[in-house]
Amino acid sequence: MSQALTLARPYARAVFSLAREQGRLSQFSQQLDFAAIAVSQPAVQAVLGDPRVASGDLIDVLLPTDADAGFRQFLVVLGENRRLPLLPEIAGLFGQLRAEAEKVVKATVTSATALDAAEIAKLHESLKKRFGSDVEISTAVDANLIGGAVIAAGDVVIDGSLRTKLARLGAALAN
Repeated sequence: MSQALTLARPYARAVFSLAREQGRLSQFSQQLDFAAIAVSQPAVQAVLGDPRVASGDLIDVLLPTDADAGFRQFLVVLGENRRLPLLPEIAGLFGQLRAEAEKVVKATVTSATALDAAEIAKLHESLKKRFGSDVEISTAVDANLIGGAVIAAGDVVIDGSLRTKLARLGAALAN
């Protein structure tokens, strides 16, 4: 996995630079996501290394219908260098670069029960103040937390779950 990320990083930076120059970060992001999903399909993976399949035909499968010439050329370069299997990693790295450039922090809030819209809005405002930039929140439910929530945003993890508090209390009582 780390080797794939190492190989994907220069391609992600190159396509990010191209997209930023053209002012099309959103469009390139959508096109990369489409291609990454397409290349992850078992039928496509089966023909990725097949020398009988022309790279142009494979690229046509990976292109969304509204793809522009710059993105097509990027896929051609990937195909020539046999790097099409790296598209999921490239898309992920591109997303990180885009979030940094747009000053958006992506946060995942895992709670014991589903959060309502008011709770999410309150969390959004609190996280926006904490990080000093806009925040995209995705939510998940994990009943094993018992209560509270765990917020993961980049390298920052805020664990306010009842499960962790009980574990700390148990450790303090054991000592």
